[in-house]
Amino acid sequence: MLFIQETDKSYRKANEQAVISEAIKIYNRTFSRGEALNSPDDAKDCIKLKLAPYEHEVFLCLFLDNQHRVIACDELFRGTIDGASVYPREVVKAALHHNAAALIMAHNHPSGISEPSRADRAITAKLQEALALIDVRVLDHFIVGETVHSFAEHGLL
Repeated sequence: MLFIQETDKSYRKANEQAVISEAIKIYNRTFSRGEALNSPDDAKDCIKLKLAPYEHEVFLCLFLDNQHRVIACDELFRGTIDGASVYPREVVKAALHHNAAALIMAHNHPSGISEPSRADRAITAKLQEALALIDVRVLDHFIVGETVHSFAEHGLL
């Protein structure tokens, strides 16, 4: 009986490693420089994969060219378990550095609740205004919790 349990554990561990390896390949392929994002779900799935493991808030931007091909994916700010300070000036600097035409913002809620807070709505509006001044389009803002909330899908952009 012990041998069967150990074999079962080994099989599960090998299976988990295979799933993780495949997820990393998908993530790398989707966020590789020059790869086009063909649908919001592509971006949403990869961003969830990137942010879900964190036990603290992380704010990132996916910088895109005019054809929505990936230029870079940068983690710009790191916070605590219930918040992160996001500075529009730094996001604008990063967008200019990457010569981005568009971007997708994302951050996680370690609590698992993906509904946007009042602060999330306020910083999204501030960032959208600041980026519009340099002709960078904000395509979406995702909040990753147990599910992924899209500002664009909910008419908040």
